[in-house]
Amino acid sequence: MTAAVRLQVQALSCQFGGREVVSALDLQVAAGQVMCLLGPSGCGKSTTLRMIAGVEGPSAGRILIDGVEVYGASANLPPEARGVGLMFQDFALFPHLTVAGNVAFGLTCDKAAKAARVGELLERVNLSGFQDKHPHQLSGGEQQRVALARALAPRPKVMLMDEPFSGLDNRLRDGIRDTTLEVLKDEGAAVLLVTHEPDEAMRMADEIALMRAGRLVQRGAPYNIYNKPADRAAAAFFSDINVIRGTSRGALTETPFGAFLTPGHADGAAVDIVIRPQHLKIDFDRAGRGPNPTRVEGTPARGVVQRARYLGRESLVEFRMEFDGSTLTASVPGVFLPKVGTPLWLMIRRDRCHVFPAS
Repeated sequence: MTAAVRLQVQALSCQFGGREVVSALDLQVAAGQVMCLLGPSGCGKSTTLRMIAGVEGPSAGRILIDGVEVYGASANLPPEARGVGLMFQDFALFPHLTVAGNVAFGLTCDKAAKAARVGELLERVNLSGFQDKHPHQLSGGEQQRVALARALAPRPKVMLMDEPFSGLDNRLRDGIRDTTLEVLKDEGAAVLLVTHEPDEAMRMADEIALMRAGRLVQRGAPYNIYNKPADRAAAAFFSDINVIRGTSRGALTETPFGAFLTPGHADGAAVDIVIRPQHLKIDFDRAGRGPNPTRVEGTPARGVVQRARYLGRESLVEFRMEFDGSTLTASVPGVFLPKVGTPLWLMIRRDRCHVFPAS
């Protein structure tokens, strides 16, 4: 059964000094769903979160929680009346309060109910027995989990998280993310998480909303948004890319790697054929034998090794292509460090290519 839509954002806009920083944004997040608002710094992600929370005033649009308008023509509820939990990258714990005091801060129930809710959440975030400690006695990861427990204590309908893991050590981050995700799913809140890190969005999100310059560029499941990018910039945001420039004629673009189908592009239009480094294949079997086209991978083209770097899980090899002197990069699993100047044949996975108007 499909979960009910809990958060709806309709045509939400915001202006600062006459400049529109968020423009006609539409989003919806269901109960128990995690949506990542992803984009470069300054694209309007945090402003969007602040408008939903009620701490920033929109210039237009509507915000609904469980179908009730909290901002729009008929309402503008204060933050405390919206049923929204907030979690920021600096955690903002009260230094004079204990862990228990911090978690219980937003609760209005009686003392026994507070103690029960605090104990339940601390157990869920693996901090049982930490009730009497103060924030300065905790590690960064422990502080993050206290901040999560505090934000969830009042059982918010919507959980807003602004770069909540950015201050953590890389070694801790993955484990903390997994714990956080498990707790959020159990609580059933609609989660909107802001990040500028594609890897974090891919790991955390049920759905990704990609923003650029205040606008929503693309929205979808992580697999789809990675493998079917809306444009060249969207593809490049998730990973390094190689770009081969060509001209579309009769829905075909001729390249040194053979002809590519380019339907939808006018005759004479310049196009960019985009491929990620992991899909640029080195044809070891063809070394010294010359080109031999295949249906899937087309015509091989030869490049000369310019640089090879070992990165742990993979090696990156940069080639200067003989056909035009351009540089293409291939990612090879494991250790592969050919000498500079080595000529090798390269092939392209055609089913992994993306064609966009030339930028």
